Amino acid sequence: MLNFAEKIEILKEYLSEIKDNYADSFKTDIMLYFNDFEDVNSEGFKFLSELKSKEDIYKWVDKLTSKIVMKFNEDEEQISDFIFYALNP
Repeated sequence: MLNFAEKIEILKEYLSEIKDNYADSFKTDIMLYFNDFEDVNSEGFKFLSELKSKEDIYKWVDKLTSKIVMKFNEDEEQISDFIFYALNP
């Protein structure tokens, strides 16, 4: 099982891996939401306690970016809204 520091590092590394596709372009926005991991002790990272593996973290990010791609309407919403709701279901 991963400890909190390992989960943070996996999340940070995966968000840094930006391939040439539309969904990955939102990874930068997610990193900015987390303030580039300046305060890893903030409440914003409590969702990681539910994630048990590297694959779980990848799935969480992929699900969030997919949701943004499918539902984001820039005239009515901000990307931070999607991230907030993913962290606070």
